[in-house]
Amino acid sequence: MKPLDAKTYSPRAGAPSFPLRHRLFRLAWNLVWSLFGRWTPVPLFAWRRFLLRRFGARIDRTARIYPGVDVWYPPNLAMAAYSCLGRGVNCYCMDGVELGIHATVSQGAHLCTGTHDVDGADFQLVTRPIVVGANAWIAAEAFVGPGVAVGEGAVLGARAVTFRNLDPWTIYAGNPARKLRRRFEQDWPGIFPARLNS
Repeated sequence: MKPLDAKTYSPRAGAPSFPLRHRLFRLAWNLVWSLFGRWTPVPLFAWRRFLLRRFGARIDRTARIYPGVDVWYPPNLAMAAYSCLGRGVNCYCMDGVELGIHATVSQGAHLCTGTHDVDGADFQLVTRPIVVGANAWIAAEAFVGPGVAVGEGAVLGARAVTFRNLDPWTIYAGNPARKLRRRFEQDWPGIFPARLNS
């Protein structure tokens, strides 16, 4: 669901950015997650998957969601096989967040799909999806901004920040994130040969 038109509803004057039905859904979700999901012991992956699915998330039975994860709006979350949201991840999914097979988002990382039109007088809320490709790794406390596509096998280092797409099989670090080197080229010969030779 897209945000309300700021020119009509004026959230800067205290009006909401989303319709009442959407806000009530999120209220119910936050109550359920706070009471029955967020704090649960590490081994209860199936239980946390169950709760998220009941609220519309699309999660493979092998995906792992650790305790302390915050998911803003479950229908916007999709997790493929063996993907992972680590402890304390903030999945601020105002728009779609999709994790590919074996994609890992480590503890304390932030996936943020919302921003504002800073040049517009109404400060319109704008959302764009995030895609984290298969075998990619978002390291601890890194920040991924709206509209970013993290390429297959890419790595975003700890506490790095990106608002731009990351190339496949490439390692990035820093704020703003900068390209360091290709992944696997020296240490893992024969692994993913088609990708390394491309």
